[in-house]
Amino acid sequence: MIAPDRERSAASHSLTLRRDLRANRLAENEYSIDGTPVDCVVVAFQHIIKEPVDLVISGINAGQNMGEDVFYSGTVAAALESALHGHKAIAISINSYHDQLFESAASWMVRLMENGIIDQCLPNGVLNINVPNLPASQIRGLRVTRTGHRRYYNFIQILSEDANGFSYRIAGDHPSWEKMDNSDAQAVQDGFISITPLGFELTDPNSFGSIQQWIDTQNLSTIQETAHAF
Repeated sequence: MIAPDRERSAASHSLTLRRDLRANRLAENEYSIDGTPVDCVVVAFQHIIKEPVDLVISGINAGQNMGEDVFYSGTVAAALESALHGHKAIAISINSYHDQLFESAASWMVRLMENGIIDQCLPNGVLNINVPNLPASQIRGLRVTRTGHRRYYNFIQILSEDANGFSYRIAGDHPSWEKMDNSDAQAVQDGFISITPLGFELTDPNSFGSIQQWIDTQNLSTIQETAHAF
């Protein structure tokens, strides 16, 4: 177990580059790192873990990581960093910011492991799992889902303001989820555990045609030496 030594929500995929880091050994096979979740993964693979790794599990996070949250989440980023190293990885989160039923999510994670979820994990990929904050017996089952869409309102809270500027905090109310069939948020709202496979393909091939047409019509495919300098 290698984890940050404090709350690191919204750390995303950040690395700590401009200061020294400290790894504290708490017990056998337990370390706390004064860095980000991705820092933990990097030091784990580079120095702490000597044996082959079968599976990386990141979490259980206190709060959902659905929709656009996957871009901000340190929990998901740690799993993605593990996948970048070629390992199988799972990110697991609970859909609540308070009074989380960690035992429920943990018991379901154990059940999924016992039923062979590791065989559904691919190297260089991540299974993003979100669990309703319900007693284990009230969870209705599993759904394989796609990433949904959410919006936070009152995202910025102004704390004080004067002639030279203002102080503010990034917080926001609970997210408002767009209704989408087969989304992670819809599954969790219906009482199901959502499993969303994530990958690294960020290219949108559907845009190739229109961009290439623009390049061709503007005669930009080959720039002449006499072209004006920008």
